[in-house]
Amino acid sequence: MKITCSKEELVSALSVVSRAVSTRSTVQVLSGILIRADGERLQLSATDMELSLRLSLEGQVEGSGAVVVPGRLLVDLARLLPESEVVLEHSPEEGVVQVTSGPSISRLHTYSAEDFPKLPDAEGAQTFSVERAAFLDTIAKVSRAASRDESRPVLTGILVRFEGGKLVMAATDSYRLSVKETELTGDVPELEAIVPARSLTELVRIAQEVDEVQVGVQENHVVFGAGGIWLTTRRIDGQFPNHKQLIPETFEHEVSLPREEFLEVVRRTSVMAQRNSPLRLRFANGEVTVSAQTQDVGEARETLPIAFTGEELEIGFNPEFLRDGIDSVGTEEVQLKLISPLRPGLIYSAEEAFSYLIMPIRLAG
Repeated sequence: MKITCSKEELVSALSVVSRAVSTRSTVQVLSGILIRADGERLQLSATDMELSLRLSLEGQVEGSGAVVVPGRLLVDLARLLPESEVVLEHSPEEGVVQVTSGPSISRLHTYSAEDFPKLPDAEGAQTFSVERAAFLDTIAKVSRAASRDESRPVLTGILVRFEGGKLVMAATDSYRLSVKETELTGDVPELEAIVPARSLTELVRIAQEVDEVQVGVQENHVVFGAGGIWLTTRRIDGQFPNHKQLIPETFEHEVSLPREEFLEVVRRTSVMAQRNSPLRLRFANGEVTVSAQTQDVGEARETLPIAFTGEELEIGFNPEFLRDGIDSVGTEEVQLKLISPLRPGLIYSAEEAFSYLIMPIRLAG
């Protein structure tokens, strides 16, 4: 098997698929990239058993076959090659791939393609199209609330539901909950799946240059296509929390705040919220005072004028979670809905149909 291709195109393709290369697995073949030559095209694939990426590359192909090359090594080498053309030659009997570019010749030891996992047939799956901007914006708004704790796998995923002309996504780590509804144009079938948040974050990276994203389900995998790149990911089994039941129907206080100004105040004050110290929000007549204090570090306080009336209310939040919620809103004004110091608060944008529920921190004293 001998392949001649453009260095620029090879580096671009490798930089995409290498993101699915496993960095932790004890199974060596998962640290490699599968190179398969067939006809005029070269297919590159990688997987860590949760996420897989594949794409095709044009080139001059002599013979056919498949081989797995160490992923990180091939990416690093390809970027440093001296000429614009690259030749890859596989010698099965020697178990190596020779990479030639001008005067540079490298020989990489390989793994057997037979040991590489069989990936879902992404191109054979039934898919439908979704507008890229709407889909990726929805992911970006909710993904921060997904858990990173692998002990509760269902919370490391994002609930993705297509229903009645709209897309609903929800994510929670049990301390906060993000929900976004997006109206869709065109017909889309009903579909619901819990998709690993990491996989959707990768989709955001690879789908920036396309107009539409292909979405489909194949057995226990969800398939996404973007400009010739196919991403497949396993569905997470389990029951996702009922987000509609978690959000209170009524609130005692509803405050409108200038998003950018409020976010800057929260960012500045958060610098003094070290070692799990809460960020305090004290609402009084016509103002909110944001403060933080950490023993042996220091304290900060800043007041912002707002339209607030009624009894004083002081509530504490995790600074990072509060920043994420405000930052996820894309409008000039952000709504903050509160009940009491011990009940969750809601950051809300009616214009974007976006809700961000955040649990309070009990304040001492």
